[in-house]
Formats: sequence, structure tokens, C-alpha cells
Amino acid sequence: MGKRDDLIAKYADDLKNKCGMSPDMDLLTKVTIGCGPAIYNADASTVAAGQESELETVKNNFLIKKLGLADGPQLMDAINSAIETYGRSERNKYRAVVYYMLVKQFGKESVYG
Repeated sequence: MGKRDDLIAKYADDLKNKCGMSPDMDLLTKVTIGCGPAIYNADASTVAAGQESELETVKNNFLIKKLGLADGPQLMDAINSAIETYGRSERNKYRAVVYYMLVKQFGKESVYG
């Protein structure tokens, strides 16, 4: 197994144990690959939930540009909901896990089809 496979296994473990979700491994793999090289960078691989600018970046670059969603308050609500599910006290909120939850929440699996 390569480094990416190890990370995907870690993300799947987080989804199961921290988020109470049973991950769709095919979709999780595609979302992880979609994150690109960011998953290998300690800072970029996580979402800083306490930083408003970081949440705006997730909203603009992922939800609006990648998933093609219309801007509105529901986007920030969804991001906050995903972070609540992950656990606000959880120190490392992996970007791929947060993105996976958002894809599921909006039913946008077809983007990765």
C-alpha cells in the first residue's frame, strides 16, 4: 500500500469512529484524490475549523467551484454541521473527511462519478 492508501484508511477510520458514518470507500478514494497534493501537507491536509477564512475557502473553492452549489447561508450551515459531526474538539479534522461529508450531505456524489 502506498502513502495515499494509508491516508484513505486513516480517513475511513475517522469517518467510522469519530463521525459515526460507514464510508463509501470508492467515493472516499475519489474525494481524497480530488484533494490533490494537499493531503500530504500537514497544514493543508486539515481544516482549521476555528478560522473563518478557512471555512470561507472550503465554501468558495470546494462547495461552489468543485460541487457547483449556489452561494447562500446553507453552505456555511453545512460546513458547520460537518465540523460538529467530526467533533469541534477533534484536533485534526482531515480535509478529505470534511469534503466527503459535504459531498454526502449535498448528494453530489455524481461530481466524482
